[in-house]
Amino acid sequence: MFIRPCYRKKNGKRHAYWALVESYGTDRGPRQRVVAYLGQLKETERRGVKRAAEGEKNASYLQLQLFGGDTQPEPEWVEVDTANVRVENQLDFGGPWLALELIRTLQLDQLFESVMPRGGEEIPWARMALVLAISRLCNPSSELFIAEHYYQSTALPELLGIPAEKVNQQRLYRALDKLLPHKDALETHLKNRLGSLFDLEYDLLLYDVTSTYFEGQCKSNPMAQRGYSRDNRSDCKQICIGLVVSRCGMPLGYEVFEGNRNDVKTWQEIVTTMEARYGKADRIWCGDRGMMSQENIEFMESGNRRYIIGASKGTLKKFERQLLEEDWHTIRDGLEVKLCSSPDGGQETYILCRSQDRRDKEKAMHVRFEKRIGEALEKVQASCRKRKWKKEVIDRRIGKIMANNSRAAGLFEVEVKQVAGRAVVSWTKNEKWRNWATLNEGCYLLRTNVTDWSDEELWKAYIQLTEAEAAFRIHKSDLSIRPVWHQKEDRVLAHILVCFLAYVLWKTLAGLCERAGLGNEPRRVLEELQDIRVVDVVLPTRTGVEIRKRCVTKPSEHQELLLDKLGLHLPSRLKTYEM
Repeated sequence: MFIRPCYRKKNGKRHAYWALVESYGTDRGPRQRVVAYLGQLKETERRGVKRAAEGEKNASYLQLQLFGGDTQPEPEWVEVDTANVRVENQLDFGGPWLALELIRTLQLDQLFESVMPRGGEEIPWARMALVLAISRLCNPSSELFIAEHYYQSTALPELLGIPAEKVNQQRLYRALDKLLPHKDALETHLKNRLGSLFDLEYDLLLYDVTSTYFEGQCKSNPMAQRGYSRDNRSDCKQICIGLVVSRCGMPLGYEVFEGNRNDVKTWQEIVTTMEARYGKADRIWCGDRGMMSQENIEFMESGNRRYIIGASKGTLKKFERQLLEEDWHTIRDGLEVKLCSSPDGGQETYILCRSQDRRDKEKAMHVRFEKRIGEALEKVQASCRKRKWKKEVIDRRIGKIMANNSRAAGLFEVEVKQVAGRAVVSWTKNEKWRNWATLNEGCYLLRTNVTDWSDEELWKAYIQLTEAEAAFRIHKSDLSIRPVWHQKEDRVLAHILVCFLAYVLWKTLAGLCERAGLGNEPRRVLEELQDIRVVDVVLPTRTGVEIRKRCVTKPSEHQELLLDKLGLHLPSRLKTYEM
């Protein structure tokens, strides 16, 4: 037996395919027949087949040569037409590979395989779930774009072992359906894994709510409702998302609510859900002032739950005396705090805070709005001199002016009279209001039932709510959670789950960067490594046969430094999953 090349033209190029051939005798003389078609063989594979075909008798040796081993292959030289060496099929590698490494670090691939059994499916659902999570992190886009463009432009077919033709829109949609029922199991797994990786403590939980809007009517989705839009898209239906994170921004879990659900109405549900999943431990819950009502306060106290929340701006009036006193505690440049007893004699403690930066900002706003109102009133007054307006019309115009400039509306006391059929406008400035506004500029209040923390500790805990706000910014800007194009309720929920998983990968990378001394720059690192590609190096030989080598491009010096800092090692050849 021997091996023989078979040449075939494809896309105007000549390719070599190998066949295992044996000779045999016939009445008409010797003939040849193909025992097996071997396809495109690498050099070492071809040499092994050649030696086996030439008649080595030791069966174990034949197997070793056919399938590779420790035996050193004989060197073989071929003349290459260097003038026509070229590179083809440049594929994205660095980003998808990094995402897959993060998934393995979190053991998400193992979890997917355990909760999403393959069954009789040609492509495991666990593997398709990886496609969704990786794509959302590296190139957020629709399932249609993933199937028709993104997936085949990356090394994911080799990294995941799923041929590009097997990834289509419907299979991705079905993967969403298969993934959604395991939301609770995923959150529990990630909480434990992230806690182990980064030595996290969940003694302080930060909670915030955002909204994301739909493109489309979503008539069959009861959760899609119009409500207060944080995206300034009041023309669109929306849903609300409540997210719980640790003090460093690591996600613990989330819930999805109807688009018209008020923030304050989500508090008890999220607390109850987290307690049912992780137990009722000695945690401190932290939320902004929009989260709390008297009912929620009673709910927290009845269950001996601890909290730190923002208080309404109007509550400051009860602390006018404390604002005038000088017993402030400076905890950093431009920031002062003091602890105050409840003005109603309750058990709560109030933290009075005064920020110089906030004071400068609010003062500038007061000046700007005062000027706007004054100029607008003068225009109305001039208009009334030129034309006879009814009082009702002028009242509406002034009401609109005050609504658009509410920050200084209380300063102006406006009077509209009807004199001789003509509206007359006059106004005075309320200096008492101005004095109070000047006094409380830059001030805000916190309230808590925590008694064993200092004023500085309480303030630092509350200010960490910015981590939850940052999480939403990342979801919206870097992971493109909005707009939602899905219409069915379950598909919408699955879309949000995939975005949550991508955010977990993002925060994992951020944690690894901080540990490595690279700062909190996951986007920069991801973009840097995305420049690493997989390419096909084509070597035309003098005999007309083309040799193809798939290679990972050599990383730059900076890329090598990043990989070294992160403890990651770029493979010299692609390692594929076993199907």
